Amino acid sequence: MPLTRSQKSDLIDDIADQIEGASTVYLTDFEGLSVGESNELRHQFRAAGVEFRVVKNTLMELALERAGELGELADYLHGPTALAISEEPAAPARVIQDFTEEADTEVPALKVASVEGDLYPADALDQLAELKSRDELIGEIVTLLQSPVKNVLGGLQSQGETLAGAVKSIAEQDES
Repeated sequence: MPLTRSQKSDLIDDIADQIEGASTVYLTDFEGLSVGESNELRHQFRAAGVEFRVVKNTLMELALERAGELGELADYLHGPTALAISEEPAAPARVIQDFTEEADTEVPALKVASVEGDLYPADALDQLAELKSRDELIGEIVTLLQSPVKNVLGGLQSQGETLAGAVKSIAEQDES
């Protein structure tokens, strides 16, 4: 059953809102997946916190235009297109990699990814999958910041122990 004009407009607005609020947008080609594979792919995306939907290119183009993101992404709207939206830049790439390895297929294939406004072509999938998550980066920064403090405290403790040992030794000598 075809969508009414009102339903199409609502769908375009919904997609545009998602694109505007997202730091990461992937356009993929999903052609050739069976229904079972498609359902499994959707499940894996959902488990990774990625919004995944198949969208007609004309509707996608209108949504990109409303979101102010039409630019170069429109050049990739050919053939069947699915949209993967995430706050985690590497999550969609990791799902695509894992799925293609498990299913022994080349689908879904990355058409283009927009991460924080920068475009990444299809051959950048491996690089995108290796990106660290925000939590991983914060953890590394905290570890780096803690390291000098631990070194200073360790140095002070060992110096204090040495000084305390020397004072104790001198005190013992005075007593004898």
